[in-house]
Amino acid sequence: MSTGKEQLDVDVEDDFVATDSDEATEAPIEVAKTNLSKRRTIDNLLEERRLQKQLADYDFDL
Repeated sequence: MSTGKEQLDVDVEDDFVATDSDEATEAPIEVAKTNLSKRRTIDNLLEERRLQKQLADYDFDL
């Protein structure tokens, strides 16, 4: 376990890998947008189903 007083030797040039391609960074964003869109659609359908069930269970003869 580190005490915080130890000096760590880190060689930054060896650890960093640069990519010149913009396509590699675009793909995860597109997938995230698609997944978020699907999640919102599912949430909306579940909310609609819940509200329809509440409406069906509601006693209108108050």
